[in-house]
Amino acid sequence: MSTRQSLAQRTSVIIVAYNSGPFLRECIASIRRTQPDVEIVVVDNASTDDTAAQAKTEFPSITIAQNEKNAGFGAGCNLGTASTNREFLVFINPDASVLEGWLEALARPLEKDRSIGLVTPKVMLRADPTRINVAGLNVHLSGISMCRGLGLPETALTEQAEVASISGVAFAARRKVFESVGGFDEDFFLYMEDVDLSLRVWLAGYRCLYVPDAVILHDYDKVEVSTQKTFWVERGRYLMLLKAFSHQTLLKLLPTLLMVEIITLGWVVWRNPRALGQKLRAWRWIMTHRREIAKKRLLVERCRAASDAAFLNRCTIEMAFDQLAGPKVARAANLMFSPLFRRAARVTQ
Repeated sequence: MSTRQSLAQRTSVIIVAYNSGPFLRECIASIRRTQPDVEIVVVDNASTDDTAAQAKTEFPSITIAQNEKNAGFGAGCNLGTASTNREFLVFINPDASVLEGWLEALARPLEKDRSIGLVTPKVMLRADPTRINVAGLNVHLSGISMCRGLGLPETALTEQAEVASISGVAFAARRKVFESVGGFDEDFFLYMEDVDLSLRVWLAGYRCLYVPDAVILHDYDKVEVSTQKTFWVERGRYLMLLKAFSHQTLLKLLPTLLMVEIITLGWVVWRNPRALGQKLRAWRWIMTHRREIAKKRLLVERCRAASDAAFLNRCTIEMAFDQLAGPKVARAANLMFSPLFRRAARVTQ
């Protein structure tokens, strides 16, 4: 048995599908072409398009874990994890596909270095494979995450690096680490669950690593301010910050957080005024779920092996306005807010 086969036989790939159609079958086909021995678990989040059945017909060796309802990405990943007992877990979106050598590059660091908890690949744009989609996530001190390297040429970001957060598009985890921090928080449903998981992994004393030699293609749509997405993203950000950081850290971050509230409110009103009510709904959810958040804080503290600085030191101070607006607006926003962010960040250091 070769070393590569040994690694494949110790790894499960988990794909959460919801009406994923041909994307899912293409994703599975790419995995099977490159790693025939790896276990594949497809979690069907109550699809209505026969996604899972079609995939099972074409690839009989896959395992199907059926959800009775669409429980969201995080819950789907947790169900997939419970459906296998292999040492290494790879989570990948159904609209992504892998290229040769991906597993060796993605999972081997977990085997070699037990201080590494999560590993994320170089994700390229399917529509333009010469351009980067995401190479880990940059996370602002306020919790807002942005694609690291978005739009850069494939020759960029060629070195392994610690990143604040993995991207949920594709990443690998050591099962023991994933389970020790409680897996995904299923309250997130969509968005921010990858940053939340990464934050808890950092606080548990492990590292998040980006590896450029693991290459994935992804069908990526540029971020839009939909009404429902505004709720999920903002609620997830507040929930993540409140359950993970100490009260002292939250107090130090308060000037930054208040500035970001002004920015996000203005952005929502500018791009989609109808989404404003969803931001208010996110605030209301946080206020009415204080007891649940307090319980989550206790769970994070039980796993804690590092200070908040383990994560904050890897966060960005300035915001990537170029991913939110055109060049002119981005330049104006940078001129206005970047000096304020830098001044506010001194308090956290």
